Amino acid sequence: MLGHKNVKTSLPNLVLIHALVLFCVALVASTGFAQVIDSTAAAKPGIPAYKNPALPVEQRVRDLVGRMTVEEKARQLDMYSGASDFLDADQREDHTHAKPGAVLDPQKAEEVLGNLGAGSIHDIYPSPELYNSLQAWVIKSNRLGIPALFIEEGLHGYLGLNKTIFPQSVNLASTWNMKLARETGAAIGAEARADGVGMLLSPVVNLARDPRWGRVEETFGEDPFLSGMIGLAYVEGMQGESLATDSTCIAEPKHFAAYGSPESGLNTAPVHVGEREMRSVMLKPFEPLVREGHVMGIMAAYNSSDGLPCTADSWLLNDVLRGEWGFDGFVLSDLGAIQRLYDMFHVAASPADAVCLAINSGVDMQFYDFHHDTFQNAITEGVKSGKISMATLDRAVSRVLRAKFLLGLFDHPYVDTTTDSRVCRSPEHLALALEVARQSVCLLKNDRHTLPLRRDLRSIAVIGPNVDSTRLGDYSASPADRTSEGMLAQIKKMVSHRTRVLYADGSNIRKAVAEARRAQVVILGLGENSHISGENRDRSELGLPGNQEALLEAVVATGVPVVLVLQNGRPLTIPWAAEHVPAILEAWYPGEFGGRAIAETLFGENNPAGRLVMSFPRRVGQLPVYYDHAPSKFSKYIDGDDSPQFVFGYGLSYTTFAYSDLHIVAPPPGSGEDVVVSFKLKNTGKRAGDEVAQLYVREKIASVETPLKALKAFTRVHLMPGESSEITLRVKQADLAVWGAERKWDLEAGTFYVMVGGSSEGGLSGSFSLK
Repeated sequence: MLGHKNVKTSLPNLVLIHALVLFCVALVASTGFAQVIDSTAAAKPGIPAYKNPALPVEQRVRDLVGRMTVEEKARQLDMYSGASDFLDADQREDHTHAKPGAVLDPQKAEEVLGNLGAGSIHDIYPSPELYNSLQAWVIKSNRLGIPALFIEEGLHGYLGLNKTIFPQSVNLASTWNMKLARETGAAIGAEARADGVGMLLSPVVNLARDPRWGRVEETFGEDPFLSGMIGLAYVEGMQGESLATDSTCIAEPKHFAAYGSPESGLNTAPVHVGEREMRSVMLKPFEPLVREGHVMGIMAAYNSSDGLPCTADSWLLNDVLRGEWGFDGFVLSDLGAIQRLYDMFHVAASPADAVCLAINSGVDMQFYDFHHDTFQNAITEGVKSGKISMATLDRAVSRVLRAKFLLGLFDHPYVDTTTDSRVCRSPEHLALALEVARQSVCLLKNDRHTLPLRRDLRSIAVIGPNVDSTRLGDYSASPADRTSEGMLAQIKKMVSHRTRVLYADGSNIRKAVAEARRAQVVILGLGENSHISGENRDRSELGLPGNQEALLEAVVATGVPVVLVLQNGRPLTIPWAAEHVPAILEAWYPGEFGGRAIAETLFGENNPAGRLVMSFPRRVGQLPVYYDHAPSKFSKYIDGDDSPQFVFGYGLSYTTFAYSDLHIVAPPPGSGEDVVVSFKLKNTGKRAGDEVAQLYVREKIASVETPLKALKAFTRVHLMPGESSEITLRVKQADLAVWGAERKWDLEAGTFYVMVGGSSEGGLSGSFSLK
């Protein structure tokens, strides 16, 4: 900022200034203010327009692209492996992480990058010092001084060393709390940007419609509306009001699209949906993140949909994403997804053809698909041969550069090295991780008020493979299964010093039964771990793994009251437990403070109010079992109940709630206003607690078959004992439109049924009409 100087203005100078003002006024009147600003800023001698921060981003992008060679453009669409490419072996924790204090090897950087720079750098998780040195080398080594974009993982915590580990995504969704989602996205983004990372590969907003799929835990569940709202809040928090700050970064929703519903529940398998289901269901969670959240990154998925691979689907990436939704960020391939066009899908005859097909279809950057020479030569040769037009290449390069300009990388490419120690694992972030864990716990059963437990019990047996560690979930920054915050340790801290806490890991069922017989109550910690849940951890059966079912039944047979605590990444089939165990908690993968959140819930310090974001099947043969199915799914099995074990949106509390006085106000015809639904909610129990009020809608008559019910609004409300609150929920008319028989979005006139309650089973009901 320029300082003010105390100078005297002479009469000739005043005349000159006055004349200049009159000239500017006349110029504004004839050309417009923006053009004056552009002309004035661009007039700075010796400064290329792309280096002038006073100019609009789009003008800077155009100027820079116009100066670039084809080789420089191709380089901007490529990703480099940071730790492997730029660090000596003794400077790496592993092939993806730099050691603390790691330093750049300039010779390796020169060998890999030469003088063309880098589009992006991944898998290095640098310290601030390492980021600054590597970024400085990249900028100085390429002709135009283009900075690199550092891209890393950050699903439920930035994956760098010693960062906050938040509960898994399925936990965040189970809070049904958009404020927490927004704060979580902001915290993760701040910890990443403190180390120079400008883009994170999250969130996952694919709909998890098959619990056999191992990546269910990374999603926000089975519902399009909930996934879209939680995802939108997360993106808004991560990207903030501006990307050009030291605490915000680009969010990259993935995997576009329909990736969460693979054939047989197998990761990357084909998806079988038509255009109507694609638009009405699979794309719905992504749309608000683009239209309202203005997200600047999208990851193209591995899978094919209706036979067409996503990385070769111009309709998906160009027509819908960009043409209809107005997306102006860049599309990154998932790892190896372009290569699959050649060696898996066989829709390209060569690696070069696969690259050209992907670029022409709307993919802007590869993710370790092909060797750098193969990828970049395919682009340069593709331009020469006409397989890729210069206009198509320029558009792709512009999208990548636009992201870098918006992040402020051209103007402020380096980070304050002191920010990391202030931001990462700050008290605020650790408290937020604990609060998300608390609010995500779902109480599935509580017969005879088994919970909460008394702290002064004579003896408690804590049994099972999941009690002495907290299951963190896939894409966690720290070594799996920490013990410091496990359930067992936290229970010992919480109970009276006179209470004996007995322990058995459950591997020896006979020993576990003996410990159970010595206790007044048994807390049984069962579920999954990282070996059977996570990416490429798909299952054909969903029961309790290993000996856990036998352990459960043997412990229950002792007659000692049992509380079952589940930590798992997907809905499990637990029909025997649902019938015979008096109390069941679903904790999912609750992060590094999960043990404390579970213990607080067991002993009543935390009143559970998490709600299920996926339906729990009774058996695998029911699948798929999501709640918003078509009305024509009505047949019954001859060999069992076809209903879910636990329905979407379900969860109990240590208190009770009553709904009453439903009022529905339909908007005037043609107004575009919301449908307004109000009702009274009362805490009728003796404890303070949260209720998640949910609103579902069904259209009576439509031109195509529509869901039996569909979530359209929700809110989480805290009420004291006996307290009542008037709740108002709004439904946007756009959320009632259907992709009709004429293959276009239409808000069809007619009657709509409304259901309001504490789960997808509803409670209060009414209707309204749109004309």
